[in-house]
Amino acid sequence: MSLPPAPLYLDTADAVDRFLSGLTGVRTLALDTEGASFHRFVDRIYLLQLSTEHHEAVIDPLPIGTPLQLGALLEDRNVEVVLHDADYDLRLLHQDYGWRVTHLFDTRVAAQLLGIKAFGLAALLEQFFGLKLDKKHQRADWSMRPLTADMLDYAAQDTRHLLGLRDRLHRELEKKGRWHWAKEEFTRAEGTKWDTDGADQAFLRLKGARDLTRRELARLRELVKWRDTIAAELDRATFRVAGNEVLLDLARLAPTTRDALFNVKGFPRGMNDARATDALQAVVRGNAVPDSELPRFPKSARWDKEPDFDDRVGRLKNVRDVAAARLDLDPGVLCSRDRMEAVARRKPRHVDDLESIPELRKWQIEVLGEEFVKALASFPADDSPYKPG
Repeated sequence: MSLPPAPLYLDTADAVDRFLSGLTGVRTLALDTEGASFHRFVDRIYLLQLSTEHHEAVIDPLPIGTPLQLGALLEDRNVEVVLHDADYDLRLLHQDYGWRVTHLFDTRVAAQLLGIKAFGLAALLEQFFGLKLDKKHQRADWSMRPLTADMLDYAAQDTRHLLGLRDRLHRELEKKGRWHWAKEEFTRAEGTKWDTDGADQAFLRLKGARDLTRRELARLRELVKWRDTIAAELDRATFRVAGNEVLLDLARLAPTTRDALFNVKGFPRGMNDARATDALQAVVRGNAVPDSELPRFPKSARWDKEPDFDDRVGRLKNVRDVAAARLDLDPGVLCSRDRMEAVARRKPRHVDDLESIPELRKWQIEVLGEEFVKALASFPADDSPYKPG
């Protein structure tokens, strides 16, 4: 079997423009991006991989800036853009360039809707084409330059077979009558964008933060600021400065001396004196927060929980699980618990009532709607089921 030709590596504006100008008339293209979140503080796009039926290239945006012609292609509703597990790529494209893909095909989502259990790209390519992807550069630092020929070929392989995979999945979706399911999911995903709202509350989202007292949360908030300031200065991934578990331990133990600080398991031994002192000061600032201003977790949207609420959700779950087994789908893919809870609160009397639940997809109503309504028919109606607390 002959090896594929080396992908074009384009790192000048003229070369990129010439290549993209040659794509006139293309109606389907495969795309992937390489970031460096494992290495850098703020992730961004360091490579753009692009394949069509007859073209393959790796575009280096670092020396050229924004490749405007590519943005025009991705935002053209007549051009289908094929990605695998598109969510993060879409967020980076929006963050870096302000682009919004307008005609999406996500091979990961398509595979899940077909009931395929191993839906990673490597697993899908092996299943459909007998190909084995070499993942040795999976944790590579794509911000480094120059890139080796081996790394460029590795990057290109993620789009090299994506169009063929798209065709196989599309045929299977059509065969199973689920193509309209996929189209609805793809259309919803096209609005995905980078969201910076709530960045100042990010410390509350650390795994383990809910186990802390409010005073410990105040310390954690200051310690996260300390850690992130250093990470930004060094342009280094935050865990490479200090892991979240270290910050949680510091928040609990509240060290007051340099020795106590360095005795905390995992605290970086190479931290210089100035930064170590700043860590101790972060603890002091957390201790100084007045009781009335201590951070707390925001109250989530809640409803007055009716005595039979869990029973209603349980009945919907039974309906969902039976349908999932019949369709050979993962139950969570068919309908997640939060959507079933939304249905339980709404207590629909007619299938049409389900259309007022924004989280619920039309295809889910089609598959589950009638049985959901039947499952809840014995419960008393409630004219105002939503009762925000």
